[in-house]
Amino acid sequence: MKFRKKPAVIDGVQWLGLNIDEIVEFAGDALCQGNGEYKLGINTLDSTAFAEVGDWIVKGVKGEFYPCKPDIFADTYEPVENARP
Repeated sequence: MKFRKKPAVIDGVQWLGLNIDEIVEFAGDALCQGNGEYKLGINTLDSTAFAEVGDWIVKGVKGEFYPCKPDIFADTYEPVENARP
């Protein structure tokens, strides 16, 4: 059988290296210590994952946070206009 991923509207912010205030406001308690190389530590459901500059920080449908590489983000998500919060 083949399956299609259900459409879901998510929230995301791209880590640009200088927008830490925006990232903290978005992900809050999900953030943890980075490794000093412009990487952010993010507590995911399974472990700690690191986001590099350019990666997107995504809030999933169950409120979980995780990093997503820009190319995968672009292949998976598209902007939504007039989406309900």
